[in-house]
Amino acid sequence: MIPFSVLDLAPITAGSDAAQAFRNTLDLAQHAERLGYTRYWLAEHHNMPGIASAATAVLIGHVAAGTSTIRVGAGGIMLPNHAPLQVAEAFGTLAALHPGRIDLGLGRAPGTDHATARALRRYYDSADEFPQDVVELLGYFEPATPGQTVRAVPGAGSEVPVWILGSSLFGARLAAQLGLPYAFASHFAPDAMDEALALYRRDFKPSARLARPYAMLGLNVVAAGGDAEARRLFTTQQQSFINLRRGQPGLIPPPIADIEAYWTPAEKLMVERALACAVVGDAATVKQGIAEFVARHRPDELMITSNVFDHGLRRRSYELVAAARG
Repeated sequence: MIPFSVLDLAPITAGSDAAQAFRNTLDLAQHAERLGYTRYWLAEHHNMPGIASAATAVLIGHVAAGTSTIRVGAGGIMLPNHAPLQVAEAFGTLAALHPGRIDLGLGRAPGTDHATARALRRYYDSADEFPQDVVELLGYFEPATPGQTVRAVPGAGSEVPVWILGSSLFGARLAAQLGLPYAFASHFAPDAMDEALALYRRDFKPSARLARPYAMLGLNVVAAGGDAEARRLFTTQQQSFINLRRGQPGLIPPPIADIEAYWTPAEKLMVERALACAVVGDAATVKQGIAEFVARHRPDELMITSNVFDHGLRRRSYELVAAARG
């Protein structure tokens, strides 16, 4: 079976706060390490009451310091929000503190709403320069040369794997062109998944960083003692998507018994399309569902996200997923 990894947004659940979210994140990362997951990624989002991973590099450092073997990284850093040099310095610092364990995934979306994007970028209001910014960032990770005017200190000469993230053909094309690993956001935007994978694999150009294409797919998985209980737990994720589309993002809600009474037919269609890449059920259902997803799409790695309200049940979901992997 291919490697399994974890995607975490440090969720702040109803009745909780950011401090508890960070304790849960570290606990889950330590749990994932014991279970044999390959990497633990945190995602940059802003102005989202239910997501505490806005200062992504800071949280990566916290998780890496509390673990010892699992790779820890960004899935991802939204590069238009940052100067490439600052990102290189931050991840060069992380790599110096935790050698051989830090990943850097790069995205070109703002990870927030338009008003917050303007507040973040200040004098920069476009993601059109994303490819050039990626190339600039990669350059800062190269060993410094004599007479180099600007260098990342630390960062120059750091062996930080850089990934391109995406939910469209744009990221697939760029990752192929630059010879970088590619992570597709199929866990919330699966429409272009098959086409993006085919393009990436077909057009991939080997580079000093990567000899052959390497693609990771996101997959929602909620595993529980029974199928009905897993479906109930999954309503947390479904509600979160509906609330976001309604313009009412909030703390992560507890599961409910009847999701049909919560959404409209149009909202149901939207959520089912966005979360089409999901496996929800007991141990047997999850094992079969993951195997079928892998057989169909042939990813090199799976990034599992499990948005379960109760932390203990979230831990249990990842246990059952690890058991399904074998």
